[in-house]
Amino acid sequence: MGTLNRAIELNPHFGLAWGAKGNGLAAQGKYDEAILAYNKAIELNQEDPGLWINKGDAFYRQGKYNEALNAYDKAIEIIPFAEYSYSRGIALRALGRTTEADAAFAKAQGAGV
Repeated sequence: MGTLNRAIELNPHFGLAWGAKGNGLAAQGKYDEAILAYNKAIELNQEDPGLWINKGDAFYRQGKYNEALNAYDKAIEIIPFAEYSYSRGIALRALGRTTEADAAFAKAQGAGV
């Protein structure tokens, strides 16, 4: 994490470093901090769907399913990969929205996920 912090210190507009920092923090279970890093990365590159998926995953792991769903939907809005529908489906299932979840899983399955 020290190298990432140093890279960000040298260039605070280095979006890849912010995203990687978010991934490292999420791997340590530091989801609030990870979300802050993802927010900064997204601020620098709003059109990277992977950042939105990672942010959604961090919210999901905190049990913040509506926030996760919003992040997953943003990723799908940027690039409508069917694979992202699986993440959307797990958030919908956690919210008890089974009909919508089943549709999302079917879409993901149709893509070979």
